[in-house]
Amino acid sequence: MGLILRLLARLAGSVAPPLANDELQGEALAQMLERQPGFRVLRALDDGDHVEQLRPCAADEQIGLVIDTETTGLDPNEDRLIEIAAQSFIFNPDGEILEVERVKSWMEDPGRPITDRISKLTGLSNQTLEGKRFDDVAITGALATADLVIAHNAAFDRPFLDVRFPGLRYRAWACSLTQLDWLDLGFDGRALGHLVLQSGRFFEGHRAGNDVEALTSLLAVKTADGRSVLSHLLSRCALDSFRVEAVGAPFDAKDLLRSRGYRWNPGLRFWWREIDTAKEGEEVAWLDQQVYQGRGKAIIRRITPSERFASRD
Repeated sequence: MGLILRLLARLAGSVAPPLANDELQGEALAQMLERQPGFRVLRALDDGDHVEQLRPCAADEQIGLVIDTETTGLDPNEDRLIEIAAQSFIFNPDGEILEVERVKSWMEDPGRPITDRISKLTGLSNQTLEGKRFDDVAITGALATADLVIAHNAAFDRPFLDVRFPGLRYRAWACSLTQLDWLDLGFDGRALGHLVLQSGRFFEGHRAGNDVEALTSLLAVKTADGRSVLSHLLSRCALDSFRVEAVGAPFDAKDLLRSRGYRWNPGLRFWWREIDTAKEGEEVAWLDQQVYQGRGKAIIRRITPSERFASRD
């Protein structure tokens, strides 16, 4: 490796310094490359500073839990969880992450074979899952101690967890996929791997534990205003909102509703979207004028952080 580093260092216009080990030498080379036009260096995610168990929280601190799941399909009522990964961390009111626990992960045999496609998506196989069972005590303990549960698609992960662990439905949830304006924060796109790359890091995808590690790292990134990504998420997820359910909307209004951000609920068969409380009057007026036109009325439901992303199928 030393020869390769020296050759790369010459390409960067310098010679690698005689540091004590390859890791330090590699970081020195990375910094030299970053100073050269046309180079950008990506660093692997590092869990070296993570602890086995979090310390007790101070009075103004809270515990966040990043979580990710792998499943046999998309329907929480028909499909099964096959892997859960979680990572707890302590954060302060400013959204600064103070201490991070090592990722914990669990697998469970769904009782039926998973498809080849699911195996490719999750990195799991029928042989890997055979005979495995979730540690319910450990999983419920992690969820129960969290003040906020965060996922990078909470509308997918939460319904599966609610079905499997119904006693924990009172937890407050946040979604880094839908509750952050990534473009405003200086990123483009919303895919987790792409966002992590833009932050200067990389990781191996396809496993829940890796995705959890990546999201926790991303939450700690400082944005242009000096605040962390987590700080911006806390500002949004702590607020109540309204779920607008366009029940009985005319069929020919489907394209209009979709273009405004409404999503179709196949179980209850209506279009819906979530809005900030300040926009309730504006949204009701738009529906009355553009969709219903005197032939019906939307249902407005207040959504708290502990209710958000729960399935209503």
